[in-house]
Amino acid sequence: MPRIDIVVDNEDCDVRLDVFLAENTLLSRSSIQRLIKEGKVLVNGEKTKSSYKTETTDEISVEYEETVMTDLKPADIDIDILYEDEDVIVVNKQKGLVVHPAPGNYDNTLVNALIGRCGSLSDINGYFRPGIVHRIDKDTSGLLVIAKNNDAHAKLAEQLKDKTCFRKYYCLVKGTIENDEGEINAPIGRNPKDRQKMCVTDKNSKEAVTEFKVLERLSDSTLLDVNLLTGRTHQIRVHMAFIHHPVLNDPKYGGPIIDDSGQYLHAYYLSFIHPRTDERVEFKTAMPEYMKEYIIENGGKYEEK
Repeated sequence: MPRIDIVVDNEDCDVRLDVFLAENTLLSRSSIQRLIKEGKVLVNGEKTKSSYKTETTDEISVEYEETVMTDLKPADIDIDILYEDEDVIVVNKQKGLVVHPAPGNYDNTLVNALIGRCGSLSDINGYFRPGIVHRIDKDTSGLLVIAKNNDAHAKLAEQLKDKTCFRKYYCLVKGTIENDEGEINAPIGRNPKDRQKMCVTDKNSKEAVTEFKVLERLSDSTLLDVNLLTGRTHQIRVHMAFIHHPVLNDPKYGGPIIDDSGQYLHAYYLSFIHPRTDERVEFKTAMPEYMKEYIIENGGKYEEK
């Protein structure tokens, strides 16, 4: 009998079990609910209910009868690789590229491009997310580390959990932020009115901490250097909206629409301890052109150091 094994990461916690599996497998939600009732879905080795809310590091296994309808296919997509060795790949993801396959898009993702290049990646995070240790949104650009094997994946995931993997972003937000720096410490959970969104809430939420520094104040917006101390889904977007300075071009969280290219957010810095050498490595990318152009058009003079 076919079996799927998935380990829940930080970004997928606090989601109904049946919803989580419907989003991360090719099985329908109704078939998942049936399998759960039949005891063929185990969470950490135990039977549970469809309504169970996932937690970080949960180990989920699913035994099913249905034939998987598709295989992960390699794709000829141009990707910007900054570094590669036998354990990891560091990618500068472009805007508009989905990180991993999901219902509705199985063939044109970063994972498909990496399979075409590497052949195989770690499989800790399930069949449809090979190598994916952490993610950034489709319309956010910037740095990601991909694991080529399970040992590297486990060590990198532990660093994310222990907050020893560091990520920084360039971010353009609406309005003028008066303080030169600040910290937003507000728990994030699923929005009860829209499960495709997150929100600041005390109900079924997880700790979320975001630090920011003002790099430049423009005519009606502010350029920030943002440091993630935790890794929740849409964290920067939710936190900036929470303090009434939503990310530009992010209408999902109240940001003003500039164009149709997605939120003005770029993961420019990534640092982690290499899983084989135990040495800290750092990677940095230049500010993307779409952000530079906006800054110049709005009277800015910011220059990267």
